[in-house]
Amino acid sequence: MADTTSKQQEIEAQKNLLITLKKDNADRPAIDDAKKRLADLQRAFALATADAKGKSESKKRERLLLKTAKGTRDYGPAEMFCRAHIERIVTEVFTTYGGAELDTPVFERKDVLTGKYGEDAKLIFDLMDQGGEQLALRYDHTVPLARYLAMVGANNTQSKIWQVGKVYRRDNPVMSKGRMREFKQADFDITGTWDTMIPDAELMSMLCTILTRLDVGEFTVKLNHRKILDGIFEVCGVPQASIRAISSAVDKLDKLPWQEVKKEMTEEKGLDGAVADRIGEYVKLKGGPLLLERLKGDTTLTANASAAQGLTEMGILFGLLETYKVLDKFSFDLSLARGLDYYTGIIYEAVVEASAPPGFKGDNTSAPTPPPKKSKKSKTADDEEEVDESQVGVGSIAAGGRYDNLVGMFTAAAAAEGKKSAELPCVGVSIGLDRVFAIVWPKWVEKGMRSKETQAYVVSMGDGLLKERIELVQQLRETGIKTDFLAKNKPKHQPQFAASERDEVPFIIIIAPEEWAAGYVRVKEQKWEFVDGQKSKVMLEDKGTQVKRDELVAWLKETSTLRGWASGRLVA
Repeated sequence: MADTTSKQQEIEAQKNLLITLKKDNADRPAIDDAKKRLADLQRAFALATADAKGKSESKKRERLLLKTAKGTRDYGPAEMFCRAHIERIVTEVFTTYGGAELDTPVFERKDVLTGKYGEDAKLIFDLMDQGGEQLALRYDHTVPLARYLAMVGANNTQSKIWQVGKVYRRDNPVMSKGRMREFKQADFDITGTWDTMIPDAELMSMLCTILTRLDVGEFTVKLNHRKILDGIFEVCGVPQASIRAISSAVDKLDKLPWQEVKKEMTEEKGLDGAVADRIGEYVKLKGGPLLLERLKGDTTLTANASAAQGLTEMGILFGLLETYKVLDKFSFDLSLARGLDYYTGIIYEAVVEASAPPGFKGDNTSAPTPPPKKSKKSKTADDEEEVDESQVGVGSIAAGGRYDNLVGMFTAAAAAEGKKSAELPCVGVSIGLDRVFAIVWPKWVEKGMRSKETQAYVVSMGDGLLKERIELVQQLRETGIKTDFLAKNKPKHQPQFAASERDEVPFIIIIAPEEWAAGYVRVKEQKWEFVDGQKSKVMLEDKGTQVKRDELVAWLKETSTLRGWASGRLVA
């Protein structure tokens, strides 16, 4: 008992130390060491007390807390039907644009992931040592793809690759906005050496096609070029070693007003205030081809080799986007920075009205509506900062850019000393399926969209007729008509009809002994409509249509309902 008491005292002391370090703005390594020490003490305490708890017969059994882990959630059948609809649209467009599918492991060796994400590296989910390997859950699909390409010799030239799967980030979740710790992304990447900006434009055309078909509402694809941005930082006087840190600060201009971003640059990252002001003159600019022409006329900027190359490539891109007939969907936004370290060229992200925090105008000067004041609570060391969901936007629903050096980083690291390593330029886009779902799902519910694909439901009016029902169900299924029935030997009429209504099945196929013996079935169609914003079944007086059994499949497929069938459509 004394041993556990002393361990508790050590834990409390370590918590207090961690709180003090945070208040004093101590160095990150010192804070991380304190966190690790606290975790070790808590783990040792848990092991020490586990046996005592198990042996104590008088101890009341602890109830299991039935909940998902923080930042994760379940999706019910209706929600999954909507998500499958979203994913089907995305993958259909991926294949339409010539993509081939790839799958990579959900976890990677930790050394594969480290050093690729800049300040976001702290969001990587580490796994404890497993069989001698330090592992981590994948943060995105881009780095695993680059690792795969390096493993196959970086010779996968001029290919289009897509991947859909879950990724993980140890971030503060905002569940209602689709911002979670476990979430699904759909990526499309074009690898290899192509003519300038053609694959980049191809990707952007594809993204516009997907967002239009997903019906996310009005969207804008913000566009910038890492070389232009780096050139701006250089001509403004940012030290080379600070460019990535300043870039990360600029990337927050879609959530914070300029004054807050400037404060981070100067007070947290040590940038001279005059340099920050010069940066501000550029990063507040947004527009299109006219802005590009304005920047080309800036002799200070065009004297910088990096900026000049970026401006030339942006001009080529605008011409291609006009040919694709999507130029009106793009905004040349110099505040877009994309904080990840591996981007080398064009960068972009798609936003909708719900992307920005409520009350934030996006002009880089206004401040978001201040959140309501919360009651003050004493914070413990392991408390994480609470997020007020009412003050958070969905964020970008898709993003990406060009990363020409990432595959080469892997091949160089794996190559023998002195041996030349292969390079493989790449450009890609990632679509946040959970964020898209957060936008589409309310519309789906409002429109009364279906939650199942069942097209026909077989019911019996006689003494069960189980064998006959199964025979007909299988006949319809074999012809591609999605069919169901009630799994009872002798079901009553009402439960069968109720089941068909619950699933909003458009066709009820009725088997009656006399009609079945004569080679007929009766087909009754069901319809639904909206009345005063509520979805309700249309009450039809007819008793159905008598159809020959051997003509049933053709009869059903010729109906307007099945000819115009689309997953998730409202049957009305």
